[in-house]
Amino acid sequence: MVQDKSEEVQDKTQDENYHFQPYKLDQYAQELVLKHRHEDKVLNESHKMRMAVAYGLERFWGEHLRLKRENKDKAQYWKDVWDKLADILKLADILNEGEGGITLPNDDVTSHLPARTRDEKQAKEQDETDKITAMAKKIWKIELPKQRIALMVLTQFCEALVWWTQRYKL
Repeated sequence: MVQDKSEEVQDKTQDENYHFQPYKLDQYAQELVLKHRHEDKVLNESHKMRMAVAYGLERFWGEHLRLKRENKDKAQYWKDVWDKLADILKLADILNEGEGGITLPNDDVTSHLPARTRDEKQAKEQDETDKITAMAKKIWKIELPKQRIALMVLTQFCEALVWWTQRYKL
């Protein structure tokens, strides 16, 4: 027997792949806030993250590099948020059966070259610069519609981080 169109639509809307998916943004945000709540002034970064989204994915990603020089705990919080965003977008790709998903670049830009001598230090710095440049290029190469989607998800994720920060901040 052939289903009519209304039954077919109803079946699809009941299927997990065809309705709104929150992708556990709230739960992931809560986990990250709890993980970092005991580190001095780290949760204040949640508010800064929410504002930084407006500057784009590459600038958001790069903020953890700047913070490495100032405060490793804050830098790690930013990196953890980026890592989780990459996981969330990967999950979205899986739930959409590989169609329309976004693979967010998430390369390790740390150089593992030795830095004992002056020349080795320069080579290590250049290696990291090259890796950072390559990572930025990968982010900028994401198709504009997918960048916008990633920014929308990041915006909502940051909103959840701020919400949990306001509840759990010491």
